[in-house]
Amino acid sequence: MSKTHSILLSLSTLGLLLLLAACGPTASQVQTLQTVTINPTFQSQVSPQATVPPYRCGAWASTNAPRPYSTITIYARLTHNIAGVSVAPATAVVHFKDGDQSLDQQPNSDSGGYVLFTLSLQDRQPVDVPVTVDVTFHYPGGHVTCTAFFTPM
Repeated sequence: MSKTHSILLSLSTLGLLLLLAACGPTASQVQTLQTVTINPTFQSQVSPQATVPPYRCGAWASTNAPRPYSTITIYARLTHNIAGVSVAPATAVVHFKDGDQSLDQQPNSDSGGYVLFTLSLQDRQPVDVPVTVDVTFHYPGGHVTCTAFFTPM
């Protein structure tokens, strides 16, 4: 009796497996992908180069993580075709969370094109909130603005 029982159990299990396999997903033909062809003249096409402006400036803070009551320096430099521009007037505006403040110093750039502004923070900006400072240089025929940033800690 146990031999019969084992055979019946084996046949039932085999039948159940065949039934489950028949209910599974059907196999489908894999679709072939389209062939990509690159035209050899592609490499002869030249992208236009960006025009580098003759007057450029950069600005940075003496520290990027000052204390809330500290005094920092904002540096900036104006160049014309890479050389520093001297005697260019500069202005600066600080963008605090609660409003903008113009710095009342109005220096002219030195022989290397550099200016500096002194900024006393006086706890005007919340800790961990970034501040930006726009420095604008005026040169014959135009002006250019660059931005420094710092975050009180």
